[in-house]
Amino acid sequence: MTPLDQAPAPTADVTSADAAATAIREMILEGRFAPGERLHQDQLAEILGVSRTPLRTALARLAQDGLIDYEPNRGYRIRRFLVADIRQAFTVRANLEGLACRLAAEAGLNKAQLARMEALVDEGDAILSVGRLDPDQLPSYRRMNVEFHETIIGAAGNRWIGRFVHQSHNVPLVSDRVILWDDFGVIHRSHDDHRRILKALGDRDGTRAQNLMSEHVIFAGQLLADRLEADPEAALRQASQAQAGHF
Repeated sequence: MTPLDQAPAPTADVTSADAAATAIREMILEGRFAPGERLHQDQLAEILGVSRTPLRTALARLAQDGLIDYEPNRGYRIRRFLVADIRQAFTVRANLEGLACRLAAEAGLNKAQLARMEALVDEGDAILSVGRLDPDQLPSYRRMNVEFHETIIGAAGNRWIGRFVHQSHNVPLVSDRVILWDDFGVIHRSHDDHRRILKALGDRDGTRAQNLMSEHVIFAGQLLADRLEADPEAALRQASQAQAGHF
């Protein structure tokens, strides 16, 4: 067996496939493709700056993960998910992130983690202080939101929680990157949740932290699923525009 320190370095195709898989996964999870939409390999290769070989490897990997479907002689399409799938995935995510919040609270955040989370919540306050979510500020707000959730998952001290949370993100529109930006009341309530969750973490109140986080995620899931049922095309278009920064 070859020692790890003598193992050959990854080939360019392998690293390109990894990068392509990551980029396409992000686009899918952010809602940039419609359910059932065909993926054009030539276009993807040009956008991502990779050759067809690593792109095919990346697509095969995403199909194995359940994000896309392969149709013989027709290529790859974005997998179609029922609204029920999205509701169920949000339930899983809510329970996992709630558990992460409880574990993080009971263990206690260290000074660096607490300071970072306070800075993130303050950043969200500043972005929303104008009484609306400015379209130009959406990328910053989304980054803040993602880091807030990821910091808690990391502070839980259980790598399996993070792994399974990210697996639940394989259902498009379930990830913490999706924000229904057009309703300021919803965004304001969601960010108020961040402040309450942070206080529970600081108080080391595991039960309250768990309940607040679970309710926070469930609320987002219910709202999104209700919109998808009422007007699927509009909800998908809004999610896509929000992630791409188009308004």
